[in-house]
Amino acid sequence: MAFQNILVPVDGSETSYAAVAKAAEFAKAFNSKITVVQVLVLDPYIAAEYISASQTNDLIERARTSIIDTLAEVKAKFHTDGVEVETKLLEGQVVHTEIANAARDTKADLIVIGSHGRTGIKKFFLGSVAQSVLGASDIPVLVVRK
Repeated sequence: MAFQNILVPVDGSETSYAAVAKAAEFAKAFNSKITVVQVLVLDPYIAAEYISASQTNDLIERARTSIIDTLAEVKAKFHTDGVEVETKLLEGQVVHTEIANAARDTKADLIVIGSHGRTGIKKFFLGSVAQSVLGASDIPVLVVRK
């Protein structure tokens, strides 16, 4: 099976960079198009004005700047490996839903995502975006652990 469109969600962690490295391998092997995404989580209490009236605040702008920097860093990593990528900053309240929607919108046929490998009580409290993406997606998901 050849993967033509690969979606790579990142969060700036070492684990997401491991997923970037694996996605670069796949892109080279299959000559795939890569789309890298990161989600700006909009808490409805903090971002109420932003969501309803298109106003912004300092917290949102700092988060947006950080995400743009992370996406640029990831894009540079792919370029170092000789792989061209498209980057997208997504906005929403539920990370895995935004990732699944982006996969559908980009017509991705593979999602490559990093997992911190949390277990037990940490997994209970912190959840797992990768696990949630597995449940929300109807395309193959490759979970990469550092």
